Amino acid sequence: MTHPTDRVRRHGRRSSPTRAGARTPAGRPPRRGLTALRLLLVALFTAGLAALVPGAALAADDASEQISGTMRTSVSGPIEGIEVVVTTPDGDEVGTDETDENGRFVVDLPGPGQYTVTVPEDSLPEGVEFSSGNSRTVTVDANRNQGVIIGLDDGSGGAGGGNTRWVQLLVDGFRFGLLIAMAAVGLSLIFGTTGLTNFAHGELVTIGAIVAWFINVEGGVPLIPAALLAMVIGAGVGLLNERLLWRPLRRRGTGLVAALVISIGLSLLLRYAYQIFFGGGSEAYADYRGQRAVSYGAFTLTNKALASIIIALVVLVLVALMLQKTKIGKAMRAVADNRDLAASSGIDVNRVILVVWMMGGALAALGGVLLGLSDEVQWDMGFRLLLLMFAGVTLGGLGTAYGALVGSLVVGVFVQMSTLVIPNDVKYVGGLLLLIIILMVRPQGILGSRVRVG
Repeated sequence: MTHPTDRVRRHGRRSSPTRAGARTPAGRPPRRGLTALRLLLVALFTAGLAALVPGAALAADDASEQISGTMRTSVSGPIEGIEVVVTTPDGDEVGTDETDENGRFVVDLPGPGQYTVTVPEDSLPEGVEFSSGNSRTVTVDANRNQGVIIGLDDGSGGAGGGNTRWVQLLVDGFRFGLLIAMAAVGLSLIFGTTGLTNFAHGELVTIGAIVAWFINVEGGVPLIPAALLAMVIGAGVGLLNERLLWRPLRRRGTGLVAALVISIGLSLLLRYAYQIFFGGGSEAYADYRGQRAVSYGAFTLTNKALASIIIALVVLVLVALMLQKTKIGKAMRAVADNRDLAASSGIDVNRVILVVWMMGGALAALGGVLLGLSDEVQWDMGFRLLLLMFAGVTLGGLGTAYGALVGSLVVGVFVQMSTLVIPNDVKYVGGLLLLIIILMVRPQGILGSRVRVG
């Protein structure tokens, strides 16, 4: 009489399929990389829950609600000594503050709720007036520093400097378009080389701004080296994205729609992790605050805004030269044009994709630092920029770095110029409307080529 295990051995089956050297029924070794990925995701989820619980307890014990803002004009810059009064909707005074030498004010609140921020008319210096009223009503969430903007005008808009509003908006739009392009170039190259529509790309923008803020403010490091370190960390995050998540998924044969859904989940995970560790308020860098705008005839710019334009132009020109002149740049363009043909020509496609992810992460991080320099650092700043990045990439031509640059500039200028006819609060809608109109006329985008389907 034979033992059951002997019959199993005679039929060639393993008595312990989980021991070393085991193979799947299809004859392939088990995917240890995928198993490691699952363990990593479980660890991240567990760590997130662990961070969430003490974070919630901290919010309950040390809740801190504030209202803050900056009082400044476009030419005169920050104004010191302006009184700001915060009241409840019923008129009960909550607190007051005066702006400091940087034009900043901060008023502590007793808790979340609705508050009215008012600047007394007699508090303004001579020659300065309100451009759109002296009062704002805002709703402050729990444990949040709520920013408030009250526009001031010193009469210089149409005076000696020759400042014309449409010229000013054109320059501001050009600067904004360059910042969008910094992040959109990486997003476009990732799509071109892998086919992935990465909804988590905006979080690479945010992590660059947050890392630079921590290094600059908490670490006391000047902003320029902090920005360089943030770019290195952004490149490292891009590398980890590719090696730990997307490459194992590609090897497994995960479809593009499933990958898109995974990128949305990754975006949600990272975004709310930023909110837990960074907070829900707006924070400014320690350097280059409260700069006075300089008149250039028809428009004005602060030195940091001018520096942002120059840095973005230099970096984008270097990226263009890299794509045209270097071996890795030519390989990127080859993989983006035809991945299978590039692989058959001897190009290491996985290496090219890894370099694309690292470059995309570094560029997005730098874009986040420059955006945080002008608009302050917030936990969801990259997500709010994401739709405009997609608009720029699609408008310029999917998968092309130059298309992303041209499309982003068009979107940035159009968004800012649209405020001539629509309210500033809904200006981003103008960029998406432009995208719809252009795609109805030229579906392949500005620099895209027609592709026959079927």
